[in-house]
Amino acid sequence: MTTETRLRRVLALVPWIVAQEGPTIEEVCARFGCTESELVKDLEGVLFFCGVHPFTPGDMVEVDISDGRVWIRLADYFSRPLRLTPAEGLGLLGAARAATGASANDALSRAVAKLSAAIGVDPDEVLDVELGDAEPGVLGTLEEAAVAHEVVEIDHYSYGRDQWQKRSIETHHVFNSSGAWYAWAWCRKVGDWRLFRADRIRTAEPAGEHFEPRKIPKPPQPWSGGAAGEEVVLELAPGAAWAIDEYPVVSVRPGKQGWSKVTLRVGGLPWLERLLLRVGRDGRVLKGDADSASNAAARILARYRSA
Repeated sequence: MTTETRLRRVLALVPWIVAQEGPTIEEVCARFGCTESELVKDLEGVLFFCGVHPFTPGDMVEVDISDGRVWIRLADYFSRPLRLTPAEGLGLLGAARAATGASANDALSRAVAKLSAAIGVDPDEVLDVELGDAEPGVLGTLEEAAVAHEVVEIDHYSYGRDQWQKRSIETHHVFNSSGAWYAWAWCRKVGDWRLFRADRIRTAEPAGEHFEPRKIPKPPQPWSGGAAGEEVVLELAPGAAWAIDEYPVVSVRPGKQGWSKVTLRVGGLPWLERLLLRVGRDGRVLKGDADSASNAAARILARYRSA
């Protein structure tokens, strides 16, 4: 069983067990299709370590398995109403509306009406969902090539290298993630799998050649572009803590005066420069090119002066 499947099961069974107030182990296993050993492993090996800061006993999830029954008691934090950001609320509303279907009298429809009122959206208002900014012609060519197993010639902007490159790719899968379209393809230039963001492809033309489909590995997370690159260590002030959540980090260690020592991998110098320019004076390079930010800033200023 994959970690993702196991996590989905845990997220589903926890609220159900809490609501049932001590169901039998047999009932839980039958409902969620798992064995008793798997259930115990999930609860005692995973859930015992879940909680909220500062991780004192009262902030942790409590699990009690005895006499053939199981109880889960959540920390007080979970009893407070969830506060969604406007973007989160609108995203939840869009997904819920899509799931309601034609019925207008079920519990989900009533929940959708309450959510609409809470975030200030007219229940009858039509929501337009934009799935990405890719050029229709480019995206259509990639999707057709994936179905027809046709080689495509693309002119692609490499964000990590800050340059345009022409490549021949064998597109196997086209998907949307976090508001952007991606093509998971075998790149003939490097002889390996690569993830191409569709809105960074300015041209895509069929090469008039077909390919034999390959065994497809799971695509990487779209935001982990630097996962295989050089390792750098940054020191970030509390004002730049947002970068720890936004960028794929390897490790985080607490430093002095609230600063954090963050280890991450970067796919190229331009990738690192963008990050350092965003954090500004709230970031320092401990391991890597210490002059990255100043050099990038100098190039940007030179462009403004020349213009």
